[in-house]
Amino acid sequence: MRGRAAIIARVLFKFASMLITLVERLPRALLLCMSPSLPALRQIRYERYLRGFEDHRRIGRADAVVVSFGKSGRTWLRVMLSRFFGIRYGLPEKSLMGFDNLSRRHRSIPKLLFTHDNYLADFTGEHAGKSDYVGNRVLLLVRDPADVAVSQYFQWRHRMKPRKKRINAYPAHGTEMEVADFVLDEGGVLVRIVEFMNLWASERERFGDALMIVRYEDLRAEPEAWLAKVLEFLGTPGSPQEIEQAVAFASVDNMRKMELTRGFQGGGRRMRAGDEKNPDSYKVRRAKVGGYRDYFSADELSRIDRIIDQTLAPEFGYARNADTTTS
Repeated sequence: MRGRAAIIARVLFKFASMLITLVERLPRALLLCMSPSLPALRQIRYERYLRGFEDHRRIGRADAVVVSFGKSGRTWLRVMLSRFFGIRYGLPEKSLMGFDNLSRRHRSIPKLLFTHDNYLADFTGEHAGKSDYVGNRVLLLVRDPADVAVSQYFQWRHRMKPRKKRINAYPAHGTEMEVADFVLDEGGVLVRIVEFMNLWASERERFGDALMIVRYEDLRAEPEAWLAKVLEFLGTPGSPQEIEQAVAFASVDNMRKMELTRGFQGGGRRMRAGDEKNPDSYKVRRAKVGGYRDYFSADELSRIDRIIDQTLAPEFGYARNADTTTS
């Protein structure tokens, strides 16, 4: 009887989770049905507005917000946190945190909004600052902009859906473009990353202790120490054993294995390889600090370094004269 009751409980939980997600995304689903009758620019504006509305609703319910530019290591951090809470509260090891899916299983697990901060301002109109997040604990995950830019290129080329390219103003689906052009063209992704980071840097003081900045490079160098700091910030400190197990589970090799076997529950298509035969199409691609240097000529590297040195807020610690990008 206990086994049958557990099965019924899991089925009901899965059904309830799907229903909640459906209700939250219903306005956007209706928009997709209406899209053929709307001008292209209006489609984009409406979809960004509705995505911002979804984020705004969740911010009001979140215990903390994890913000990052895409391809800054968020998936790795999410897997470590998911496994930590799974170990602590006896959840299946394949459980992946969404927003409140794990907190619905155990109320002591915080509701975490993971966001790339793409759309919220389209709903609130707050493009010049980050007041939308004030009142929340915010963990800002950053990474060397050059490494992020290269990872964005492969995401765009092998994984990003045509609609996502369109609503986020990336080169159109089917465009042939080399990595240097994608990164360094006027209005290219490197400038976008720097602007994103600089805006957060300019707002740092208004958050005080409610904002924690974590560098991907530091997390790679000392994952146990930094995961412990993240958990303290979230108000859920962990034991050394729990943290060590969570870090081991989130190793690059294990995450790639789970990506191949579709092993993450709640990850959907975003946690699957675009093409199992193409290593550049994996969600977990290289996880290499300073790996961007493998893709550019000496002149292109000089341009990248100059842009970062001259335009990125220095408090992130990515100045080239300090040689912080290699390991």
